[in-house]
Amino acid sequence: MPTDKTYLYELWQKVCTNNDQQAFQALFEQLYLRLVNFSIAYVHNREPAEEIVGDVFLKLWMNRAATGEITHVETYLFTAVRHQSLNYLRKFSTYHVISTDQTQEIHMVDTASPADATEWKELLFKLQQAVDALPPERKRIFKLVKEEGFTCKQVAEILQLSPRTVETQLFKAVKQLRVTLQGISH
Repeated sequence: MPTDKTYLYELWQKVCTNNDQQAFQALFEQLYLRLVNFSIAYVHNREPAEEIVGDVFLKLWMNRAATGEITHVETYLFTAVRHQSLNYLRKFSTYHVISTDQTQEIHMVDTASPADATEWKELLFKLQQAVDALPPERKRIFKLVKEEGFTCKQVAEILQLSPRTVETQLFKAVKQLRVTLQGISH
């Protein structure tokens, strides 16, 4: 079976337009082992790497209608696996680095401490609320760059926008979030 980008794109289009489970299975078989090995490079353990890749494929299947505009499904999957692998590491590490705009200081927070963990969760909740309040296109761009780990160029390709539009929307999103979260200080 070929593994070129055109073949993967054709499979992805069948999945999105026809809900083709066989095409999805073929896509899965083409990329699964490479994605698991890629995840292992981050998490250093096969079992969580397999779970991460499985979760990414499940999310891809569940969101196939909304993500049909993806033209480089292989790039998308590798980036999503990298992001989920890093999230896994963050989730199972009790130490997090945070920075505050007001003081320009960087702090290490041990989330194993109940008080710090609560404070950290509140901060993340407020950040998520601020992200959810962004206009739809700006929110989509912000999430693809900041949460999914795509570059502005990749997002431009995925959403069929100019790279400059993506950069401008990302800048506006960060500026809006900064203003919204200005009152939060730690």
